[in-house]
Amino acid sequence: MKKWIPAISALTMAVFAVSLTGCGQKKAEEAAKPAVSGAASGKLQIEASFYPMYEFASQVAGDLADVHLLIPASVEPHDWEPTPQDIGKIEQADVLVYNGAGMEGWVEQILASSNSGKLSAVEASKGLELMEGADDHEHAGDAHDHHDDAEANKDGHEHHDEAGAHKEEHDHDHDHNHGGLDPHVWLSPKLAIQEVRNIEAALIAKAPEHKDQFTKNADAYAAKLEQLDEDYRKALENTKRKDFITQHAAFGYLAKTYGLTQVPIAGLSPEQEPSASAMTGVVKFAKEHQVKTIFFETLVSSQVAETIAKEIGAKTDVLNPLEGLTEEDQANHLDYIAVMRKNLEALKAALNE
Repeated sequence: MKKWIPAISALTMAVFAVSLTGCGQKKAEEAAKPAVSGAASGKLQIEASFYPMYEFASQVAGDLADVHLLIPASVEPHDWEPTPQDIGKIEQADVLVYNGAGMEGWVEQILASSNSGKLSAVEASKGLELMEGADDHEHAGDAHDHHDDAEANKDGHEHHDEAGAHKEEHDHDHDHNHGGLDPHVWLSPKLAIQEVRNIEAALIAKAPEHKDQFTKNADAYAAKLEQLDEDYRKALENTKRKDFITQHAAFGYLAKTYGLTQVPIAGLSPEQEPSASAMTGVVKFAKEHQVKTIFFETLVSSQVAETIAKEIGAKTDVLNPLEGLTEEDQANHLDYIAVMRKNLEALKAALNE
């Protein structure tokens, strides 16, 4: 992730003030200006950072809020940077919902610089037990250790990407930086439930008169996520193998929750190029353990995954980190749960080959 160092000067803030007061009609026409639509609808105006946060907030808010997506669903969010117009939208909102754990590197500075007297921010991952992130040297280099750990721990509670334990040995400065933490908590349905509950609490605090409806909505969605969690647990507990190779290290929480081992080609950002030694390590692991599927993802190039698959005679398949939705996903009206079910089917197939 690029280190975003905003220069929100007095002049910039003045421009925002002018745009908010003098260009309201134009903004409403061009970007469904939150303040205008909120005044007309009487609903809470919520800005959500990227797709999972948008989905979770929409499910909890229901018809009581207008939820807007800051990062377009088809855009990979790790390198996204807000424009002045985006910052203006946040300034006008009642609530900002973001994942946290370093996923949105721009949030802290914007909140610190905000002059909005009404904006409430909710960090959906707050209170969750977060895992340390790691660079590609650690991930690929520890592939053999991960597999050995999985074989030695058949109880299913210690199978996950443990590369973060060696972080101090490889404390390199990368452009794609998440503050040392793995932010991808939404990919574990069990942890997604907790994010939904955090959003529920924030909306109740903002609009306590709607407490009963927010709770009803959150309960209904949490029940669906609980079923999804149960389906993952049942489908993955007795698979033939427990390790899977992914394009980047997005699935550590999912792996930890369901007793699997993630072997990522690159680090926490999909744009991070793996080193030659990382590629060699993954190829060696895949050959030794007869891996037949290399997973890639939808919003970035699949070239690295395809190169490794060709080298070992494997096929490729999609494992979607749900950092956004492709145009095809949107055209097919897929949502978080639908995509997660597709991920489950892909994992089931690869882990039973």
